[in-house]
Amino acid sequence: MARPSLSDLLAFAAVANHRSFRRAADELGMAPSTLSHALRALEERLGVRLLHRTTRSVAPTEAGYRLLERLGPALELFDHALEAVTPYQGRVTGTIRLNAPRLAAALLVRDVLPLMAERFPEVIVDIVAEDRLIDVVGRGFDAGVRPMSMIAQDMVAVAFASVRYACVASPAYLERAGVPSSPEDLARHRCIGHRLPGGRLYRWEFERHDERMELDIAGGVILDDEGLMVDAAVAGLGVAYAPVFAAAEFLRAGALQQVLFDWTQGVDRLALYYPGHRTVPPALRAFVDVAKSVDALS
Repeated sequence: MARPSLSDLLAFAAVANHRSFRRAADELGMAPSTLSHALRALEERLGVRLLHRTTRSVAPTEAGYRLLERLGPALELFDHALEAVTPYQGRVTGTIRLNAPRLAAALLVRDVLPLMAERFPEVIVDIVAEDRLIDVVGRGFDAGVRPMSMIAQDMVAVAFASVRYACVASPAYLERAGVPSSPEDLARHRCIGHRLPGGRLYRWEFERHDERMELDIAGGVILDDEGLMVDAAVAGLGVAYAPVFAAAEFLRAGALQQVLFDWTQGVDRLALYYPGHRTVPPALRAFVDVAKSVDALS
């Protein structure tokens, strides 16, 4: 049996990971028809079917899964070997597509993209901001951003920012309803609930000394967008448990006040994540390195 070439194996891995000839062809810079012919030739050379093909989808066979599982670490080592010469090439180019919640996208724009533009000016960063959970691989993204606790274990996760939360409300609301002195007091207040992308309500977290508590808060208003939660608090609709980053402008202007100062509120660790079994393009590797160097607190 003739040994397959590295380009054949890379082509198979791209199609198997993307579950799409078109997306794999875009990544490899070749026509989908050429890629399809190359994969059929590989299957004939190996004497085994690697991919299930229909008019709407493509997926690895059992043999294809076994090959992809063994290829992953080898291709990653190959990628690391190529990275060793990157500093001598003098330039990193390409486009990386990222999927991130709107708050995380704002942090990327503030903290990561300026450094990317400075260090890797020829890399294009294409960010799609949406809060719902998606399959980043199936949707053709190179990487995604989510809280560390929400990232699947088979993904490579790189933390780059800590997002602090605070309870905030408008001065007018606090004058009318009073200032809560403990988390239990929130039961007597109108609160602005936060619905997570999966559908459940976010539990408000508090800590003081050795005392910790998590509260289920439904609230008179429930929203699935942290920016809208801040806007609702500014409008006097109640107390919001919001990222300090999202509320900072209104806190500085006096349109919001922070309450429950003596209770430490939650911190989310945001991370960039991508499949561990795929070859990491140089542009994405550069983005990962810049993100790791930021470690922002917001």
